[in-house]
Amino acid sequence: MNIKSVLLGGVFAATVIGSAAAEDKRIHMIVCGDNNGAGIPVQAAHIEEWEAANAGFNVDVEFVPWGQCQEKSTTLASAGKPPAIAYIGSRTLKQLAQNDLIISVDMTEEEKATYAAPILGTITAGGQQWGLPRAFSTKALYWNKDLFAAAGLDPETPPKNWDELLEFATVIKEKTDADGYGLAAASFDNTMHQFLNYMYANGGELINADGEIVFNSPNNVETMEFYGKLAEVSQPGPVAYDRAKLNPLFAEGKIAMFINGPWGRGLIGDTNFGLAPVPAGPKGANSTLLITDSLAVFKGSGVEEQALSLGKWLTNPENQMAFEVKEGFTPLRDMPEVAGIIENDPTWGTFINAIPSGGPEPFVTDYIGLQDVVVEAIQGVVLGEVSAEEAVEEAAERLEEYK
Repeated sequence: MNIKSVLLGGVFAATVIGSAAAEDKRIHMIVCGDNNGAGIPVQAAHIEEWEAANAGFNVDVEFVPWGQCQEKSTTLASAGKPPAIAYIGSRTLKQLAQNDLIISVDMTEEEKATYAAPILGTITAGGQQWGLPRAFSTKALYWNKDLFAAAGLDPETPPKNWDELLEFATVIKEKTDADGYGLAAASFDNTMHQFLNYMYANGGELINADGEIVFNSPNNVETMEFYGKLAEVSQPGPVAYDRAKLNPLFAEGKIAMFINGPWGRGLIGDTNFGLAPVPAGPKGANSTLLITDSLAVFKGSGVEEQALSLGKWLTNPENQMAFEVKEGFTPLRDMPEVAGIIENDPTWGTFINAIPSGGPEPFVTDYIGLQDVVVEAIQGVVLGEVSAEEAVEEAAERLEEYK
């Protein structure tokens, strides 16, 4: 008996019969994305299966553009008209939980065991899980092989550590018309994300397992110093660039290296590129930031039990893998299909193999506040306005109110 039949016969059976009013049987689901009319066919098929097993309950999927969907979900919830279930950045789950807007998902030990520990860390607070991971990304170093060759570097040998990264970037900047590195330092969330890749690669943390702010560690001072050094070999004016603006620079051969997720492979044209793990810092090893988006079940819809059942159905190992393969997401679980994904497209290997050594996105009560503090510290160092030690120390003090 497969996973699907077990769930259809067990978890769902409890939700088939109910006496809720007709309006309570509508399950409003908010999904992020500019819907072009095609929707998400594989998800739609899984929803139809769930509806067939839960007579009387209808899932109403609403696509809301990125940049608006999460705000819409929380605004509706705060007004007492929440969606039943919504696609949410996992970074917001702790704040939603503390404001009593979502329910815990109460994973069984068997369910938890299907995920790598770092992935569970992106949804766990106070010993409870608050979302069902739905989309996932890791990061890798992209390098332009042609620019390496033009600078006299081995085009098949990417930098393994920070010293080599800085050395290679300097040589490329001096010997070619390109800049050695693409650095994100704009006032945007992925500036902090870029920094966190290096923080984890140097053995640093922002918040430790006890919930304490540990941003002002020697590891993080060293990381901030290195980020400032990268600005010296990067494109001019890095504070004007978020990660997305680096894609065309890389595609046009104007920067030789930068960090991006797996989606970046489709945005760089016919560039002769390679992929490598994020280079290791002096106090760490190759690592990556792990970011998940989740399905969160909101309180007050009247169909919380059914919404949770739907969320668990969509994200069970079999259905989630089908969704990931079809939509091109990094697999959340280590399943037999993963080997086939890498075999069909070896460029997936770097992203997938980084998972066990990765670190989670910080889980705090005010993510935007935390992000702004870290980005201000980064910009201060990149612009030469403050030393790395001063920036990290001041940021650590300010971060105390957001944990």
